[in-house]
Amino acid sequence: MNFEEHAAKAKVLAPASIAVPRGKLCITADETEAAFAEIGPCVVKAQVPTGKRGKAGGIRKADSAAEAGAAAQAILGMEIDGYRVEKVLVEERAEIAREFYAAVLTDFAARRPLVLFSTEGGMEIEEVAAARPDAVRRHGLEVDQGFDDHAARAMLAGLGLGDAEPKIAAVLKSLHAIYRARDAELIEINPLALLKDGRVVALDCKFTLDDSALFRQSDLASAGAAEKLTALERRGAEAGLKFIELDGNVGVLANGAGLTMTTMDVIAHCGGKPTNFLEIGGEAYTKSEVALGLVLSAPNVKSLVINFCGAFARTDVMADGVVKAWKKLQPEIPVFFSIHGTGENEAVKLVREQLNVEPYDFMEDAVQAAVDAAR
Repeated sequence: MNFEEHAAKAKVLAPASIAVPRGKLCITADETEAAFAEIGPCVVKAQVPTGKRGKAGGIRKADSAAEAGAAAQAILGMEIDGYRVEKVLVEERAEIAREFYAAVLTDFAARRPLVLFSTEGGMEIEEVAAARPDAVRRHGLEVDQGFDDHAARAMLAGLGLGDAEPKIAAVLKSLHAIYRARDAELIEINPLALLKDGRVVALDCKFTLDDSALFRQSDLASAGAAEKLTALERRGAEAGLKFIELDGNVGVLANGAGLTMTTMDVIAHCGGKPTNFLEIGGEAYTKSEVALGLVLSAPNVKSLVINFCGAFARTDVMADGVVKAWKKLQPEIPVFFSIHGTGENEAVKLVREQLNVEPYDFMEDAVQAAVDAAR
């Protein structure tokens, strides 16, 4: 779950005593003008859970109420990276002396948290890291390892931060504490600014919460941004199905999230690319027609692998739903079945007799056949 800047600052940074500018959330140009009367010279910032807002024209300065209103009028309603801007953050202008980058994120390759810091803030950190790797300092941690003042100061040593060094070290420690306590995948401040009056302030914030930890972070869940969905994903959500559209050409229909992801991994291992993620475990098998229709509606789908493995769930019940849906929708793409577990014999017989399709004995063979057919 991603969070817009205003929510990340108010819900995550401020409670951790990380300084943020005075600001006010507005949804109309009139509200923005009124906010200027309270705040003064300001920056009007589009609130969408994505980066590069400035490049898209979503961040504008204002020196008067009229300018603030005009900025809001221009920003509200624009689309940035697929998100429609429906609110703006009116934030006091900062007198910046230096800009830094600070973050704690999950290093998925190393399977551990990673603390990042750079003196080149206010820029695309990926570009900085690619052009000058030494400009970004990294400190990897074990999952259960703390990040104390000594580690933070060691990370900042030699960067010429002067009196700001202990303040920045405190921010890094707080970011790591937020990362752990809030089940974050990413907590990023860019830029973290040293102001001319000596304060260290977070001028922006990006926060991503691990979806699987939402039950532990119920106070944050309502503040998260709406997920950006494709038309097909929206159709799936409305039907109560978790459908994720991908850019491959091998459709996937399996029972259970784990088996679905395993099937997708085998597709990649066989040299193909999955069209989607969609599982119909639990009661979702009752929506076989909707589920099949979603997969078949994907623009690039060329073949379909259906993988059922039953323990408590019966594969013949799931197969019956899919067979009925297949006969009603009458798709023309080739389909490849792998069926194992409870009700396997009945399910195989049903598919064989009703669809004239012979299920494969091994999942790998069904997947390889689907990948070959998609080519």
